[in-house]
This record gives sequence, C-alpha cells and structure tokens, in this order.
Amino acid sequence: MSPTDDDETEPSTLARRQLARFLRERREEAGFSIAKAASLVELSQPALQRIETAKTKKIRVVDVKALCEVYEVSRADTTRAAELAKQAQVTSWYTAFAGLYSDETFQMIVGLTASARQLIAYQEIALGLVQTPDYARAIISALPGQEDIDRRVELRMKRQTIITRKTDPVKLELLLHESALHRVIGGPRVMAAQLRHLAEISTLPNVSLRILPFSAGCTWGLQHGPFVILKFGLDTKGKPVEPPLVYFEGHGKPDLYLEDVDDVRRYDGLASAVRSTSLDEVKSRDLLRRVAREYAA
Repeated sequence: MSPTDDDETEPSTLARRQLARFLRERREEAGFSIAKAASLVELSQPALQRIETAKTKKIRVVDVKALCEVYEVSRADTTRAAELAKQAQVTSWYTAFAGLYSDETFQMIVGLTASARQLIAYQEIALGLVQTPDYARAIISALPGQEDIDRRVELRMKRQTIITRKTDPVKLELLLHESALHRVIGGPRVMAAQLRHLAEISTLPNVSLRILPFSAGCTWGLQHGPFVILKFGLDTKGKPVEPPLVYFEGHGKPDLYLEDVDDVRRYDGLASAVRSTSLDEVKSRDLLRRVAREYAA
C-alpha cells in the first residue's frame, strides 16, 4: 500500500529529507534497484521514489522498518529512521534535532550542507567547513563528553571538500566577526595557521569572506548571533530544488532549523545588514594575514 499525501497541512520537510537520503543510500549500498526494493516491501515503485526524493508528506513507520530490514540496517539505525518518519508528520515553524540524531549517519546538517548549492554564514568563530585540523581539534576537544576526537576531526575535514572540490563546489559566503581573529583557540601557532588558511581559502572563486570589524558597532545582524542560511539551487523551471532554511548550531542543546519563508527572508535581511557594514574581501584578507603574522611573531 502506498503512502498518501495530506494536502491540508505542510509538515516540516527536514525529517523527510534526511530520511530520504538515508534510505536511498542504504538501498544503493545493499545493491537493490528501486523496483526490486519496492517489490520486496510491497510498495509501488513510484511510492518508494517519492519517499527517496522526500516528495511525500506522510511516511508510514511500518514501511520504513520494512525497508531497513531488507537493507539489513542495524537495530539502532532502524530506530532512528523510524523516529524520523514520525518527526516528518510534525507541522512546526522550527525543527529541533539532537540526541537520537547526533551520530554522523543521521546528523542533519551534514546531509543538508552536502545537498546545498549556497551557504551564507555569519559566525563568531571559524566555520567548520573552513577550519584547519588543529583548530577543529581544539574546538571539538573543548566540548564535554567528546570521544573519538581524531575521527571527528577527520570527518570534519572530509566535509570541507564540498567547498574545495574543483567540480561544482558549493558557493560559500562567510561573514566573520573580528572577535574570531582574537579569540585564541588552540594557542598562537594554531591561530596563525587558521587565519592564514582563511585568507588562502578566501581566494577561491566560490568563496566570499568578509570581516565584520569591531568598529562597525552594534550591527542589526550581530544581535541575533551566529547562523547559516542554506539554499539548494533552482530546477529547470526556476523553482527551488528544496526549500531554503536557516540553521543554528545547538552547542550541547538541540540544533535548530527554521523553514518558514518569512524567517528565511528575515535572516537574509540580517546577513545583508552584516554584509553592508563589513570590510570588503581584499581588506578582510589583509586583516587576516596581518593578525596571523602577529600570532606568529
């Protein structure tokens, strides 16, 4: 029996997007075609395609569990997938994920950034996608209860290829508060290397990095704290491939995601306010290199 859509409500798309990615990847790893997998769990091929492309608003938990069984997914991951199916029914102006979805397989932001075509970020420390290994290690080590730190650093470095790859890299606009240059993370040597890395990566054609200086004062966008806007590009008809959203890292609390159109528009405005009072790209790069030399002295 196929899942049915409910046209009267519009649940959060995040859970079903993440579940779609997970089920598609597990099917491919198991070596099944969509037609074969669908027949094994008594779904129609179009129904499974809708699940895998996040096009259906209602996903039956029993179907998700059946697919996980066919793909020989672990019990723990099956539980997580089933919970995502339940979360996909929730209608809310924001979505919070933590705990159950904290491992790398289910970490929401990993899948979203991998699918994004443009990221606009306001940050007060270096964004994970542009961190050096030593800077990342210092950040991760400072969080309570962290294990497998080297592995987490390695995973963070692998994620950065979406920015640095030569073929179709993600477009990144990083608006970085000047405090990030002076908040010593990992020691002077680590800071010098990190700031040089930021200066170097800012020369990539798909990267724009601008510093919001202390002299800018209390910018409107500054009052709202760090955020990342994710945009997923347009299809051949000029419509968004996936709805844009705003992400806030939880730092020990649940990560938050805003999907409402007005919220995304408001944070686009906040980014514009920060951008308008930031140094230009050349002056920002010069500042990064100058402070790096001070650390290295």
